[in-house]
Amino acid sequence: MASTHILSAYDEELKYLIRRISEMGGLAEQMCSDAVRALVNSDSALAQKVISDDVILDHAEREIQDKAIVTIARRQPVASDLREIVGTLRIASDLERVGDLGKNTAKRVIAVQGTGVPRKLARGIEHLSDLALVQLKEVLDVYASRSAEKAEAIRIRDEEIDAMYTSLFRELLTYMMEDPRNITTCTHLLFCAKNIERIGDHATNIAETIYYMTTGAQPEGERPKDDTSNTLGAITE
Repeated sequence: MASTHILSAYDEELKYLIRRISEMGGLAEQMCSDAVRALVNSDSALAQKVISDDVILDHAEREIQDKAIVTIARRQPVASDLREIVGTLRIASDLERVGDLGKNTAKRVIAVQGTGVPRKLARGIEHLSDLALVQLKEVLDVYASRSAEKAEAIRIRDEEIDAMYTSLFRELLTYMMEDPRNITTCTHLLFCAKNIERIGDHATNIAETIYYMTTGAQPEGERPKDDTSNTLGAITE
């Protein structure tokens, strides 16, 4: 009877971690979506909400860390159970970083207010965001299903986001060269585009973690990359 009770309590601890990861993922996804919407529409109130929500996401990551550490100490899990908890810690860290990227994008909204974002560039930012957020949403769905095959497919698809980012990077450089008055706004947009591209990188990290949690092995081969912006002197934040 005691053994059954212990197993039941352990299951509840694992379910708690899974639920909190799902909640973190939903908030991180919403923050990034809102940040891009605030940028495109010059919505400073929405940008401020994104910045405020980052505190909630940080708190959730700390809760997951605390719960995971206590669970490891108390249950001493091995094999797949240990991978489950370690993987949860890794995913929580990636989601916290996704939230930071949304927050950093939101902070740029005030900086570009008054000049506005040219419609063509706004469409490019939105398209890049759509690609990154679809990848994030899909990888969170895979976290629920634990499909190693789908996780690997998401990992391979990261090059699509990289190619779109490189294209947008070139376009922003063109705007700056055509008119020096565009330099300040486009520099802020370059940072925003890089933030969005990194969301895809973190989604790919999560896919690799899910693959490891499911199979006990790391994905084979180098992660595909199609970001050539660094050859053009890309800035990083």
